[in-house]
Amino acid sequence: MGLAIVAGLTGFSTSSQAASRITIPAPQNHVLYASLGDTARAPIGWIEFCSENAADCKGGATQARDIVMTQTAWKDLVRVNRWVNENVKPMTDMEHWGVVEKWSYPTDGYGDCEDYVLMKRKMLIDAGWPREALLVTVVRDRKGEGHAVLTVKSDKGEFVLDNQNEDVVAWTDTGYRFVKRQSQTDPNVWVSLGDNRPAAVTAASN
Repeated sequence: MGLAIVAGLTGFSTSSQAASRITIPAPQNHVLYASLGDTARAPIGWIEFCSENAADCKGGATQARDIVMTQTAWKDLVRVNRWVNENVKPMTDMEHWGVVEKWSYPTDGYGDCEDYVLMKRKMLIDAGWPREALLVTVVRDRKGEGHAVLTVKSDKGEFVLDNQNEDVVAWTDTGYRFVKRQSQTDPNVWVSLGDNRPAAVTAASN
């Protein structure tokens, strides 16, 4: 199955009636933003992905940008998250490609957690959202396993698009331990998120 990764937002499956009932959640404890730490290493698979998709990994310093989280923007996030989650079927990289870790667009309809993230990021960028507000993020999930999600930086806080959750939630509501993510000012620079416990974290299949 070929997926239209450059599709506009109008084609998603969430009905306008259901979307009209969506409200923007307030983060727990009013903690809007994660704490940024030092520069970190890129996750395993990112450099190889960029070598195959150079146009999607253009480096160079840019100005950090947060989106204004309007009701329309929120509905678009929910639609993108659900559409990708519903149209991509989970498959580990070993099953899919015969390797432990490979980042790629799930154009054949299959992928693991980072592939969902890349699809959501691309669809939003193609729809006009600023890359600087769409950050690939590595976390430890509730089982303590490596996992990838998409963090959206906004004036109302940081929200997470996740293939393990059909809802878009505030980062504080995920139950995850946040490890590192892309810098807002350069997609090829990664920064830690304040957790210094030693761990070799990769975006494992989920």
